[in-house]
Amino acid sequence: MSERSAHPIASADLPLAVAPAITISGDLSCEPVMIRVTLAHPRGLASSVLASARAALTAAGARVDGGWLDEGFAIRLGVGGIEADKARATLARFGKLSDVIVHTDPPGPFRLFVADMDSTMIACECLDELADYAGFKPRVAAITERAMRGELDFSATLTERVALLKGLPEATIAACLDARVRPNPGAATLIATLSANGIRTMLVSGGFTAFAEPVGDMLGFDRVVANRLDVADGKLTGTVALPIVDAAAKRAALIAEAGARGGPARALSIGDGANDIEMVEAAGLGLGYRPKPALAAAADGSIRHGDLTTLLWVLGLKRSQWTVLP
Repeated sequence: MSERSAHPIASADLPLAVAPAITISGDLSCEPVMIRVTLAHPRGLASSVLASARAALTAAGARVDGGWLDEGFAIRLGVGGIEADKARATLARFGKLSDVIVHTDPPGPFRLFVADMDSTMIACECLDELADYAGFKPRVAAITERAMRGELDFSATLTERVALLKGLPEATIAACLDARVRPNPGAATLIATLSANGIRTMLVSGGFTAFAEPVGDMLGFDRVVANRLDVADGKLTGTVALPIVDAAAKRAALIAEAGARGGPARALSIGDGANDIEMVEAAGLGLGYRPKPALAAAADGSIRHGDLTTLLWVLGLKRSQWTVLP
């Protein structure tokens, strides 16, 4: 585990822009709005989508308010009178047109963001890429894919895959990091904007500190939690230090970090694989990023069309409020 203080954390609650709040009128003015709905697409939404989404929710028995957050790109609605699951099912058909995120209001502004690394904040699986240097990428990548789909035990397969790296020079890690590890689109802007709004950020990875710590530094995460590869005499030993950061450990890290920040209900979490399900379910708002089916079924919504900045629309932040980085 590593700790950073590059981005000071505000001691007070977040600005209203980040709190899940919109102006309520009409039928919703006398009751708290419990459900938030975001529809967004970075290449634009047809003007008819807003009316169609409102009509679908109304037909399902909901009271609806809100409208365009960023005209032509992101819609944000307040919904009363129905449960989140019903709202999500009602809007499922809009998933072909946009990212659809439906979640229940937290008890206060979000104060913590917890993210997976491989295939979420970065565009590759580091273990697969490292295995390529040892000549085992197809074998390791096939196991990784099955583990991320929830078909294989994560800890057991991690041990199996790492064993194939035995004897690989430690310097290979730096070469792999430099040549193959790149942030996913929107990652830097997402973390910079969250940090600017007082949200603490934590990278929690079933991968390795040798990759996660540099990635965390590059993107500006406040804290990193990941596994540690064992090294002796300048070479990988083919083992990983215990205890392994698995699904349960990710959830535990989120809950522990959220303890001083209003609890898990005021945490956001995002991942892509089955080993992220527990932390996504523990968070007040849990999302999938290009997720495997098992995680998609457990999440409040999935980002499939847009990049990681879609989460900023979910928080109610217009593009003019983002801290845009390359």
